[in-house]
Amino acid sequence: MGEGRGVHLCGSVPLADAETVFTEAARRIGKHLKRIPDGETGVRDNWVVWQLPKMQAHPDLETIPPPSPEYGPSERVRPKPGVDAASIDFGPLGYAEAALESWRVFHRLREDGTIPAGIRFQVSLPTPIAVIGAFVAGPQGELERRYEARLLDELAVILGTIPAEDLAVQWDAAVEFAIFEGVFPSWFGSDYPTQLEEVGRRLVRLGGAVPESVDLGYHLCYGDFGHRHFAEPADTGKLAAVAGRILGGLERRVDWIHLPVPRSRTDADYFKPLADLVLPSGTDLHLGLVHATDGRAGALARIEAARSVVGEFGIATECGMGRRPAGQISTLLDLHAELADLLA
Repeated sequence: MGEGRGVHLCGSVPLADAETVFTEAARRIGKHLKRIPDGETGVRDNWVVWQLPKMQAHPDLETIPPPSPEYGPSERVRPKPGVDAASIDFGPLGYAEAALESWRVFHRLREDGTIPAGIRFQVSLPTPIAVIGAFVAGPQGELERRYEARLLDELAVILGTIPAEDLAVQWDAAVEFAIFEGVFPSWFGSDYPTQLEEVGRRLVRLGGAVPESVDLGYHLCYGDFGHRHFAEPADTGKLAAVAGRILGGLERRVDWIHLPVPRSRTDADYFKPLADLVLPSGTDLHLGLVHATDGRAGALARIEAARSVVGEFGIATECGMGRRPAGQISTLLDLHAELADLLA
């Protein structure tokens, strides 16, 4: 079957709590994992959607009607009349608090041997574009800067508490691709080449905020709200272009990059742009080719198509599992382990 790079869990896993996620992931696929996320359980189960009510409760922001039918929740906020956007402090976002709470559970489980030694704790963070692009009416440029400042403050708290050798940070980029595809409006260029350069610059800056001693990865995504994409990608071209700009712009290593594979794409044409993506020896490519709806047979067909272009890769789902029924998760995890054994 070729050479594998293990299993990657993107982020959300809809089990009861972080302890259950850590325990189940370690028990079912631990030997194939380099890191485990906390599953983004509870209020965080639908990726960044939990940030919208926080913004709506902000004293300097007001909610306005949706501009038009869009992908996912479309209520938006903007500064109240007379409020200077540059003065807005978003306050605690909740990411640092959640990470530190889950880290204590992870550390305990690793100390008692439930989680194998050497596996890192993965913290998944959204890019500022994800939140601003989906939930802010304007001025998006200034509020993106303010949100990024607060998010990097929370990252600093995480870095200051969790030992570097135990930590992995993943930047989740999805709304960027909705902007590329014209689903959400852009505030950083009206044409794809400009947008691509601006997105690349931002993703490099975010990666540069993570110290070399901490593992770093990127989850590139076309969305999963209602189990549908922002738009169906024609191929991996835009994904590979973003990955190339990350790898070419960062001075530190990138430990992994994750890309989605739509369920219907069992053809080599989808993967062809990856032939031109040069991956450093220390960077794992993970392909999101595991789908609950067609199981082992579908995954094997997508693996075979990918192998015609890419020599080595790890496996994953397209996105987090948070929108899946909890009853499907044990079967999905077992399928990851089975496929990783075949690729090992």
